[in-house]
Amino acid sequence: MARGNNDHLVSGRNKETSIGSRRAFLKLAAGGSALSLAGCLGNIGGAGGTDDTLTYGVVSPMSGAYSGLAPGQRNGAKLAIKTLQESEDFDFEIEGVYKDGKTEDTASVQAARRAVEQDGANFVMGAISSSVALALNELAKDEQVIYNPGGAAVPITGSGCNEYVFRAETNTAQIAEAVSEYTVNNLGTDVWFHIADYAYGTSVQNRVQMRMEEADSNVNVVGTSKSELGASNFDSYISQIDNSDAEVVVLGMTGGDLISFVSQAVDSGLTENVDIMAPTMTFQVVRGALGPKAYGTYGGVRYVADIDNPKNNSFVDAYKSEYDAVPDNFARVGYQSIMMTAEGVKEAGSTNVDDVIDALEGLEMDSILGTNQFRACDHQALNPTWMGKCVEPESGEMADVELLKKVEGKDAMIPCDETECSL
Repeated sequence: MARGNNDHLVSGRNKETSIGSRRAFLKLAAGGSALSLAGCLGNIGGAGGTDDTLTYGVVSPMSGAYSGLAPGQRNGAKLAIKTLQESEDFDFEIEGVYKDGKTEDTASVQAARRAVEQDGANFVMGAISSSVALALNELAKDEQVIYNPGGAAVPITGSGCNEYVFRAETNTAQIAEAVSEYTVNNLGTDVWFHIADYAYGTSVQNRVQMRMEEADSNVNVVGTSKSELGASNFDSYISQIDNSDAEVVVLGMTGGDLISFVSQAVDSGLTENVDIMAPTMTFQVVRGALGPKAYGTYGGVRYVADIDNPKNNSFVDAYKSEYDAVPDNFARVGYQSIMMTAEGVKEAGSTNVDDVIDALEGLEMDSILGTNQFRACDHQALNPTWMGKCVEPESGEMADVELLKKVEGKDAMIPCDETECSL
């Protein structure tokens, strides 16, 4: 296996400082290629396979608070692996192992570690909770495997970044570029922030508030509130917002938290006077669960299935054929993470993690979101973003998404010198 199972000869967290660590060992092997060295070491311990085989550990929260979002991510990852297995454009073997991260840091790290140490995974994809993703960042560094996070908080490819992390998910700063200016210019400058109290919610408030204030100096944050991740009753927060001067409430929430909050807000009559904007409001699972209650709300758009380019058209057709469903953002992330990483494997001519890291950094490629790359300074994909509005559909009850404003990938990015990422 490309990861090189010589890692099993070095105990736990001492890998980085040991001369036996894969990266140090390869760098010391003057005169020998990394690929041939990885091939020589690949079968030590019996779990690593050969140097032309890639094993992806997919760790999605199939149970827990984000279990409603996880099937799309896993299905997208499975489809990417199947696509690569059947493609003549990629000459390496690939297989997947699938684990339940349970929306918990400890459970996800344990599941990913089993995938690496027991199943021989040298690449990992998964998580939706940003707190979980940050924990898996550390796992990737410890185990020296490439990791594609599914969480969106800025620190994942910011202050918490490391060389093994390559994120195809769109982060909150990229979405903030699409939603912040539009919100203050069109929805109102008197703003209330309500967030789920974890890494993603904090990231939304910090980045969106900053970009709003840069767009309009008259922005007035009339109030802020926080609820626990997985909370179910938001009546007290909704009452506070309704009794304030807020023109718009920005929700740093997703999944069941967002669905419950918006449903209760509509039932209480809050939306008669206050607009709702949430960076994840346009997610398919949110619109599907809310039905007509989503109409008239606003949100960031990371992905819509009707993006018209060859890569996305092929993805949508294959996903519909495989699962009899339209892919959502989580399916896009599972699929795009593995397909973009595979381009690095192809470019490197090797499944060795070090070779793939070197090849992936800044490599331009076609993706389902158009021309893309993992930026060299922080390994964040240059995804475009949009501001969208949930509108009544021509048929059925699930809201359609009207795209209001697009921000190109390069324009949505935090400048490299402001990321707090040091690779």
